[in-house]
Amino acid sequence: AFLDLTGPNEIEGVWKGSATLPCAYVPVKDFVQQKLTWSVEHDQTSGTIFRRDASGDHILLAEYRGRVSVPKDAPGNVSLHILNLEVSDRGTYSCQVTWRDSNNSLMAKEITTKLEVVKVAVTKPVIRAGELGLTVPAGARTSLTCVASGSPPISYRWFRSAPGGKALLLSSQAELTWGSLQPSDAGKYYCEAENR
Repeated sequence: AFLDLTGPNEIEGVWKGSATLPCAYVPVKDFVQQKLTWSVEHDQTSGTIFRRDASGDHILLAEYRGRVSVPKDAPGNVSLHILNLEVSDRGTYSCQVTWRDSNNSLMAKEITTKLEVVKVAVTKPVIRAGELGLTVPAGARTSLTCVASGSPPISYRWFRSAPGGKALLLSSQAELTWGSLQPSDAGKYYCEAENR
């Protein structure tokens, strides 16, 4: 197809995460991109978020300032990247590109993508052992990392089981590290992941 914009009809983003709304074309010789605009239609409001033209890049809606960008040196890739998604970002986004040809005539194309923002509960975490695995020689350095997915921010806690069924809180980081393992470090460790 000749200078057609391509992108998906619908994108799902995770609340507080980031999303890329793809919009792309295959550059054609003698057709120069003059203008790019990204606009959005929410339930009640609509407006232009982003405009790129001869004078540079402009972010026009205050609630997107500092959160949106479009690739700079990627000819034909005019996707919109949004950080720190809010539920209020859901809506229909339009990507419109205008080109000028060698005869100075203009041509414009537009595609729309629907963005849905979902809140995702944290998954059951998995524990990743360091390179040495779970049986490690004394004196070695090692680590255990707790990994979960879901809507950020995710907080982690590490526990070690203690006598009498008690659990001892060791850390509030995702990674538990030992600089020099002692035989007394052997035992049962648990990690917990939590989000909002």
